[in-house]
Amino acid sequence: MIERYTRPCMGAIWSEAHKLATWWRVEREVCRVQAARGLIPPEALEAIEMRAAFDPARIRTIESEVRHDVIAFLTNLAETIGPEARYIHQGMTSSDLLDTALALQLAEAGELLCAGLADLIEVLNRQALAHRDTLMIGRTHGVHAEPVTFGLKLLIWRNEMQRHQTRLALALEQVRVGKLSGAVGTYQHLDPQVEAQVCGQLGLTAAPVSNQIIQRDRHAFLVSVMALIGASIEKIAVEIRHLQRTEVREVEEPFTAGQKGSSAMPHKRNPILSERLCGQARLMRSYAQVALEDVALWHERDISHSSAERVILPDACCLLDFMLADLTYILQHLVVYPERMRANLQQAHGVIFSQAVLLALVARGLAREAAYAIVQRCAMTSWQSGADFCSLLQEEAALQPYMNAAEIAALFSFEQILNRINRIFERQFEQGKNVTTHPLI
Repeated sequence: MIERYTRPCMGAIWSEAHKLATWWRVEREVCRVQAARGLIPPEALEAIEMRAAFDPARIRTIESEVRHDVIAFLTNLAETIGPEARYIHQGMTSSDLLDTALALQLAEAGELLCAGLADLIEVLNRQALAHRDTLMIGRTHGVHAEPVTFGLKLLIWRNEMQRHQTRLALALEQVRVGKLSGAVGTYQHLDPQVEAQVCGQLGLTAAPVSNQIIQRDRHAFLVSVMALIGASIEKIAVEIRHLQRTEVREVEEPFTAGQKGSSAMPHKRNPILSERLCGQARLMRSYAQVALEDVALWHERDISHSSAERVILPDACCLLDFMLADLTYILQHLVVYPERMRANLQQAHGVIFSQAVLLALVARGLAREAAYAIVQRCAMTSWQSGADFCSLLQEEAALQPYMNAAEIAALFSFEQILNRINRIFERQFEQGKNVTTHPLI
């Protein structure tokens, strides 16, 4: 059973200690490849690997003086390694280190996001199947339309999240890219083969072409996909909020023992988790806006993107991880009230079958405009008086040449609706289909 916040901590990936460890991982791999190519003496590589250590506090102290985080990191490494530290960072520029390490962090974060999305889809799968035949009213413009099932609603959400799986995988593939091409991307001081080998050993793809940085359209695509996932989460949360309104009360998000809904009103059971998700989705969209603005930089590079990314990338990953876990929890423990759904379904006195009557009359030879006028008149009378729509139609003299009372009553049936919805489910769950992936359609 999927519970809340059981996955590895996303925050740890973006901690200062892990960031510095990832920087060292990149620098060490470059040294190893350089040594294999005869550019670093074996004994120097041995000393580098044996003595290398770094202290975040010491790095901060150095940075306060030099005003450059990578130089502070390299200076601290040199303090622990000794003279052999001169072989570290050979031919590299700061962004070679920063962007390659960032790709590794995003890949780690992406694994957790993919796992969270898979957990959510699993719960949507299970709940959709459980409520495949749970009838409820479908609403358009907030007004009763025609019957649906709660399972169909869940199936639509599941299908949407499957599309996000494909998008997220593609976006993560596009940021899983490193570069060691130097200050303006020309490999002036480092052989391109070094980049290819280092990236390969780190599990990254070498950028086919770059200037001083990995181009930020890649990162903007990822954050935009994350914002889109957030928008779908908000879509589900908004629906839960509407369905939990007192006048509707068809579903309710979990309300745990001892939970309080209001400091003033003890009776309150508010959809606070769903409301929180809606607010968080706004943050996700703001991160996407910043990521798009980070694409345009001066010439071969400036650092206007850097300060923004230090906020938006960790925050977006942590926030989406939290949102996925929260929504998974809500849907897994969602309280569903089928009896209330049935009561609301019957609230409109049968007018929800107006289209079935209209089409049947047209099929019997009555002109569509004439049929529409008769059915609408009876429907409006039902809305305003509360009279039974089926009875009004059966008493309508203009309909008697086309349908008798029994034929009209037969149109007020849920059987065909359920049959058609079951066909939708069969199409989605056909034998052998992998239900955790979906094309971008």
